[in-house]
Amino acid sequence: MTQGILYGIGVGPGDPDFITLKAVSILSQVDVVFGASSAKNSHSQAAEIVKPHLKASVPIQILPFPMTRNKQVMEAAWQDNARTVIKVLEQGKDAAFITLGDSMTYSTYGYLLKSVRKLAPHIEICSIPGITSYQAAAARINTPLVEGEESMTLLSGVLGGDKFRKISDRADNVVFLKAYKNTGDIVNALDDAGMADKSVGIVRCGLEGEQIITNVNAFQERKPDYWTLIISKKSGHCVESQKKTE
Repeated sequence: MTQGILYGIGVGPGDPDFITLKAVSILSQVDVVFGASSAKNSHSQAAEIVKPHLKASVPIQILPFPMTRNKQVMEAAWQDNARTVIKVLEQGKDAAFITLGDSMTYSTYGYLLKSVRKLAPHIEICSIPGITSYQAAAARINTPLVEGEESMTLLSGVLGGDKFRKISDRADNVVFLKAYKNTGDIVNALDDAGMADKSVGIVRCGLEGEQIITNVNAFQERKPDYWTLIISKKSGHCVESQKKTE
């Protein structure tokens, strides 16, 4: 029997209009769609985005991924979820694994991809890029991410600002994704580097409740929000006056 193809599809940062034509074309043809959620619930923003582009008969199966730093627990979940996907593919069905943002940038799909390759190297895999949250955020505030010979550093903010502290003297522009848990420490690190006043926070970019935080010190007192990122530029921001701005 012919094996199915696994498509890893980035569906954009949350705004349903930011899904690519390539992604829509593939989604209209696959037999099964897989999405990811926290092990604590079954919600998937990515699933909501793709539903209008699927055939009515196509099922969406949400796979649980535990939010933990326990490597053994994480690897066990990756392996179990990979086996679930492989079983469908070996039935000759094409499947899509959907992920917010880009399929290759801080994506759950990356872990699944490694596990599928390890367990079933015969499976054909095709990865489809998507618009990232920081690309959408930069466009929202009308600020170039990089220009000329500048560099850009992309960091996870889950553990705060320590990694940035080690490289702050070499960073022209920096983006913190997943900044929701430790925004206070991130802001402190930016302040130490003299970049806090050249930083902008974007919460829920392109979604209902979107906010643009031009004074990132406000994050010291704000309740954490999962959909938070921070863009900082040594050359300074040029943020136009826009609605939904604090």
